Amino acid sequence: MDAPRPSADPTDADLVAHGREILRAEGEAILESAAGLDAAFARAVRAVADCTGSVVVTGIGKAGLVARKISATLASTGTPSHFLHPAEALHGDLGALRRDDVVLALSQSGETEEITRLLPHVTARRIRIVAFTGSARSTLGRAADVVVPTGSVREACSLGLAPSTSTALMLALGDALALVTSRLRRFTHEEFAARHPGGSLGRQLMRVDDAMRPVAQCRTAGPADTVRAVFARPLPARRTGAVMIVDDAGGLAGIFTDSDLARLFERRNDGALDGPIGGVMTARPTTVVLGTRLRDALALLEARRLSELPVLDEAGRVVGLLDIVDLVGLVPAEMLELPVTPGSTSAAA
Repeated sequence: MDAPRPSADPTDADLVAHGREILRAEGEAILESAAGLDAAFARAVRAVADCTGSVVVTGIGKAGLVARKISATLASTGTPSHFLHPAEALHGDLGALRRDDVVLALSQSGETEEITRLLPHVTARRIRIVAFTGSARSTLGRAADVVVPTGSVREACSLGLAPSTSTALMLALGDALALVTSRLRRFTHEEFAARHPGGSLGRQLMRVDDAMRPVAQCRTAGPADTVRAVFARPLPARRTGAVMIVDDAGGLAGIFTDSDLARLFERRNDGALDGPIGGVMTARPTTVVLGTRLRDALALLEARRLSELPVLDEAGRVVGLLDIVDLVGLVPAEMLELPVTPGSTSAAA
């Protein structure tokens, strides 16, 4: 792409226009690659999926940085992978290669010196090679078992030199390879969560077990306890907005929220304070079971306009409470954008 030489003092509009040109150039290259994707890509996916060792991704310079990212994406989506620096490989790191590995090599020209020097050592070990390169007739292309061609690429750099379009295309192809392989392997949410225990992703994949208050830290009562007696008891270390009514077998008989208490006063039903809480509780409230993903529980809170959600075990016994207040700061803000009325757990399932 031959961009005009910048004026001495380009305007903001000029800068934005040039940025758009670069994005369009890279985006069009990716779309052209998508349209031309053929059986070679399927062979590459199967080579990676059938690998019983590790997918060793290699490249130098900017392609090497892309190779590191592709390797990380493979590893996080169910395919064991690591990066091999092609120059360091010739100084001892070849020992990281095993016969059951697959090498994924990135080089737009297919003639990168560090890559071409590495190839004989890979082929001598009879390790399969998948290549992302511009031409199957290049040195890399001829050595590879599978070539996913990137074709002739014009770099988005105004000089036509800095790796930009080519690396964007390789990165996109790497994502496609990793994610299609992941789907072929039937990679599950549980497996993904096991690989992402930290950060925002890990929090989104948490189970309610990790975020709930254990029953020992919750307000509980028996169905025959009076409302006054229940609310006269010392509070747990952290106050919750609901009392779970538990029967003699440890099952959940119902729930009574602070909002329910407020409504008794609003309706001037003071006499109910000395009656059994089982008479004014919400029976059969909405619940979740241990093992439920936190994001699914949050969706339930949103759909039913709730603030608290009792958690039961498989036998139906009360084991904890999920309280919306506890989730602030624990999960991403977008997961907490719930139109919630505090203490509104009285909505029944």
